[in-house]
Amino acid sequence: MKGLLPYTINVGGKLMDLGEPQVMGILNVTPDSFYSASRKSSGREIADRVEAILAQGGSIIDIGAYSSRSGADNVSVQEEMSRLRNGLRILRDIAPEAVVSVDTFRADVARMCVEEYGVQIINDISGGELDERMFGTVAELGVPYILMHMKGNPQTMQQQPHYDDLLTEMLRYFGTRVQQLHELGVKDVILDPGFGFAKTLEHNYELMNRMQDLRVLELPILAGVSRKSMIYRLLGLTPEEALNGTSVLNTLALLKGASILRVHDVREAVEVVRIVKKMLSC
Repeated sequence: MKGLLPYTINVGGKLMDLGEPQVMGILNVTPDSFYSASRKSSGREIADRVEAILAQGGSIIDIGAYSSRSGADNVSVQEEMSRLRNGLRILRDIAPEAVVSVDTFRADVARMCVEEYGVQIINDISGGELDERMFGTVAELGVPYILMHMKGNPQTMQQQPHYDDLLTEMLRYFGTRVQQLHELGVKDVILDPGFGFAKTLEHNYELMNRMQDLRVLELPILAGVSRKSMIYRLLGLTPEEALNGTSVLNTLALLKGASILRVHDVREAVEVVRIVKKMLSC
């Protein structure tokens, strides 16, 4: 798409073109994610969700077993692995060739998912801050890595987050972490600015307004705003009522340079991509 970097990532030996915006569908195998309709636990629910993501045009499935909402309960490594093994077994039975990312900040969990179930991407909300072995593990596994910006941890991140200059601090953070990853031999890094993670409502909208500043790093950007509090709190709604606002922000994210939209509502996001692509081609 016009304006996006001609960037490809290696997913399981195949190249995925991020010069064309991709839609990542969320598969939560958790009992406590902030958006209740996204919680999938039974085999039938998981299978239906996998089939829906792919049928509606999603090109990546992002599976997570640890809710990262502010104040969420801690989940043991064993419980996270158990939930993921159950979900990935069902997913791979249905879609053995699907591109899958795992949403985890734990190196051992990431390794299990890649080695046992062929997961192709690691999506780490902590940017390697919560497990010092994560960067080395990603390098050893040779998979793309989604590097997200967050201060603190999911239990404390929303306790009065402060920045002197949000984008300057974010660029410094990303620059340092990307250099560390490249020095270890990690080839494919995707930046996630972390909407809703250690950021106030004002921070989130400042970030959306200036997201194009991250393009100076010449890496693909993932935008994850789906049904988040920056929408429903601003509008006085619930997550269940935040689809329209999500589509608006997904449109803005694409115009600001996002290469991947991480969403609950795949069909609607695919339509946003088609409309923006058409507009920019004229």
